[in-house]
Amino acid sequence: MADEMVGTTVAGLSAALRARKLSSVELTEALLYRVETAQVALNAFVTIDREGALAQARIADGLLATDNPPPLAGVPIAHKDVLMTAGLKTTCSSKMLANFVAPYDAHVVTGLKNAGTVLLGKTNMDEFAMGSSNETSHFGPVRNPWNLAYVPGGSSGGSAASVAARLLPAATGTDTGGSIRQPASLTGICGLKPTYGTCSRYGLIAFASSLDTPGMFARTAEDCGLLLNAMAGHDPRDSTSLDRPREDYTRDLGQPLAGLRIGLPREYFGAGIDPDVAAAIDAALAEYRKLGAVTVDIGLPNVKLSVPVYYVIAPAEASSNLSRFDGVRYGHRAAEYTDLLDMYKKSRAEGFGAEVKRRILTGTYVLSHGYYDAYYLKAQQVRRLIAEDFTRAYQQCDMIMGPTAPAPAFKIGDKTDDPVQMYLNDIFTIAANLTGAPAISIPVGFDRRGLPIGMQIQSNYFTEARLLNVAHQFQQTTDWHARAPAGYAS
Repeated sequence: MADEMVGTTVAGLSAALRARKLSSVELTEALLYRVETAQVALNAFVTIDREGALAQARIADGLLATDNPPPLAGVPIAHKDVLMTAGLKTTCSSKMLANFVAPYDAHVVTGLKNAGTVLLGKTNMDEFAMGSSNETSHFGPVRNPWNLAYVPGGSSGGSAASVAARLLPAATGTDTGGSIRQPASLTGICGLKPTYGTCSRYGLIAFASSLDTPGMFARTAEDCGLLLNAMAGHDPRDSTSLDRPREDYTRDLGQPLAGLRIGLPREYFGAGIDPDVAAAIDAALAEYRKLGAVTVDIGLPNVKLSVPVYYVIAPAEASSNLSRFDGVRYGHRAAEYTDLLDMYKKSRAEGFGAEVKRRILTGTYVLSHGYYDAYYLKAQQVRRLIAEDFTRAYQQCDMIMGPTAPAPAFKIGDKTDDPVQMYLNDIFTIAANLTGAPAISIPVGFDRRGLPIGMQIQSNYFTEARLLNVAHQFQQTTDWHARAPAGYAS
């Protein structure tokens, strides 16, 4: 029975577990086998915790035998290796933290644990979440299950590839400039970035503190809502965590879309979009019109500045956040050095990869005396202009739709020598991080090579429930989200 259900959604597995059609131990055993079998080809995991997962599954089966089990009792998941997990390595896919064992759980990890989930392990990622292809990992690149020669996107590529390959029904990710939505698009699954502050950043090893947002991957919008119910909530340990009443993010599922106003920014539909992507987005918009929505042309004149603004602000914050990794308290320390300063230099030179060094250097430069006003302060001012564009846009529409990425997945190695081209993969996703508003990527088709295409749906602050229903209604009339890569179907 477990083998028959390994490709089922979170909602489907939860229902089956509660009905005692299978046990969590059986399901966990089946998924661990899939994870371990696929690891050589996909390289999606950094740590596989077989013993811990089976112990948690046995506990979950005990909870499922009670009258009121936790909402996600027995459902196996994985965490991106940037989230602290007590007793397990948390490496950020970096040599700097290759042997670091987390002493406590991140807030979202605790939330999912309290909801009854079973942790299978930690997923591979771009080093310190810096990348758009999962090629900067110290442990090697993750491969896209739709075609192993292609990238899965980044930085949360391991989580995305795992869910796409049906190794598990859901996984966590973090989104700093599109690191959930872009890999979701490139692997044909759903990826949600909630409103900044909805999910606590406590225990998330920081890249850019004003942008980092925990979120999740799943096959359906409904599943994203179920996970968000467990992950969201105020955390007094995080000064950016929002103290708002708890809500059920699945409450609006089933609401009709008649009269929904979809904004189509002219800036999202210009030159540079792959023709297959443009065709898939047009077809998806046609489906929304059949569901009763109307489309409205809008403008976001400053959104074209998102990439340069991001690549000033994010490296600046990274240069500050990563200064703690110095070889003294934890992390990699050089084997040979002459004095304290030499130890700092050699430990950081050996511990950080090329992309991390590039961003630290960039960030240090833009924060330096004489350049702070010209670069960092100016970037923050333009960030406000971008947010104001979206505020005006939502007076004309309810949702904003367009491509998640300008093109489908590219081959491993194609863009590693051209950082600017790599950065442009996030051209449509960065604005949601700069503004802090929620956004989701859903699968809407495939290109001529059979690689997935995603569409991004953005909405105003704290409208995740409505956003998820807009995605959910599309998934009730299409089957893009139900398609699996060859060789990985359940």
